[in-house]
Amino acid sequence: MSYLGADWLERPDRAEREQPDVVLDALKLAPDSTAADVGAGTGYFTVRLAARVKAVHASDLQPEMLRMLDARLVKEKLANVTLHRATDHDAGLPVACCDLVIMVDVYHELSDPPGVMSSIKRALKPNGRLVLVEYRGEDPAVAIKPEHKMTLPQVKKELANLGFHFVDSLEMLPDQRVVIFN
Repeated sequence: MSYLGADWLERPDRAEREQPDVVLDALKLAPDSTAADVGAGTGYFTVRLAARVKAVHASDLQPEMLRMLDARLVKEKLANVTLHRATDHDAGLPVACCDLVIMVDVYHELSDPPGVMSSIKRALKPNGRLVLVEYRGEDPAVAIKPEHKMTLPQVKKELANLGFHFVDSLEMLPDQRVVIFN
């Protein structure tokens, strides 16, 4: 998504539809942990993570999104977030930095999934978790274009091919699923 559509990331009904606090509660994050928000955009999940964990790494492809996120962090006085510029081939995270990496509606947009996911694998600590939040492709009632949805078998297959092991799929959201890997 272009930074020109950033308002959509902060739309009024997003909390009701995507339930970010329910998602983060379900992940049972340890307060002393470090998390990353890859494809952070305007920081919708980043700021929520920052309130729950010791440190957050937020990465995005677009410098404009990172500028918007930086302004938000200053406004909200959040000092535990480090911003990183990602590329099409690399999430831009330090090696072994994270207990958890979350990608919200991002994986299906990657132009180089093997490259980006390899960099995420390097960024995860031993026993670290990868969490994908994606729109359910099996559900025709989910009013999102098909190219922005993924089925659970598709997610599991693609991530297995990239070296991740499926742990669980949480199905508590109206339109999306939370898929956990290690």
